[in-house]
Amino acid sequence: MPTVEFVSDGGTVTAVTAAPGTTAMRAATGAGVQGIVGECGGQMMCSTCHVYVQPDRLEELPEMEPDEDEMLDLTAAPRRPESRLSCQIVLDEQLDGLRLTMPSHQV
Repeated sequence: MPTVEFVSDGGTVTAVTAAPGTTAMRAATGAGVQGIVGECGGQMMCSTCHVYVQPDRLEELPEMEPDEDEMLDLTAAPRRPESRLSCQIVLDEQLDGLRLTMPSHQV
């Protein structure tokens, strides 16, 4: 099962193991990770699951869909080139060890 590391704005690392096919947002909220809100439940309607993906692993993620791109323009924290919505990151063995840094605030 893949493990994803969530890094808080303060640098605290929380490793979460999830079943393949689980989104990073669901893995985080299910494990009680602070910093991922997911107000819309993963429907890509709120941008409160915004994360910064480690740049050297961005190419491993599927290409961003236009709807996600639009939602990232609405994030509370600054959008960066490595910004993604964690509800759109589906975990699998290839993404094992992925590190996602959470912004200072989601709302």
